[in-house]
Amino acid sequence: MSRRYHMQWLALLDPEKAGDKARPPLEQARQKLGFVPNMYRAMANGPALLNTYLHGYQQFREHGSLNPVEQEVVLLVISRENGCDYCLAAHSTLADTASGVPEAVTDAIRARQPVPDARLAALAAFTEVMFSSRGNPTPDQARAFLDAGFDEAAMLDVILALAVKTLSNYCNHLFDTPVDDAFAGRKV
Repeated sequence: MSRRYHMQWLALLDPEKAGDKARPPLEQARQKLGFVPNMYRAMANGPALLNTYLHGYQQFREHGSLNPVEQEVVLLVISRENGCDYCLAAHSTLADTASGVPEAVTDAIRARQPVPDARLAALAAFTEVMFSSRGNPTPDQARAFLDAGFDEAAMLDVILALAVKTLSNYCNHLFDTPVDDAFAGRKV
């Protein structure tokens, strides 16, 4: 059994105790969401980490070629592959409440079962391949993704999502970030 290191001196920060570089994004989250997610409170200990994550996440959500359902599929697969219970709960909740992902798709991804939609199944499979191959799919794996109706720009979106989720997933591992009440209904 492997043991994980958990932060011993750094704690989840309240916006009031965060420094000048971390306080504004934490306050923006409170205004937008009605609460400050624990993940942001953990990342606030490294303002550059928090701000890099938020910028990359916004770019992925607002400027990529994938629609919200497809984005959530990618984020769910990466969170599952990285073993991040916090992000799996958060993205499952977003899938259910904001992104419009059919619950059967979210549940299949979480359970490592076949995704009941051919296009989304191809996206989930390609994301998993990109994760496990460290961004080096075989020509056949890339062709299967393209044959499902995606383009090469979508491959780049998967890379961006891998980068962004790695930041959040790894931070959550170190902090053993508690799942917020807002996401508890989809806790692993």
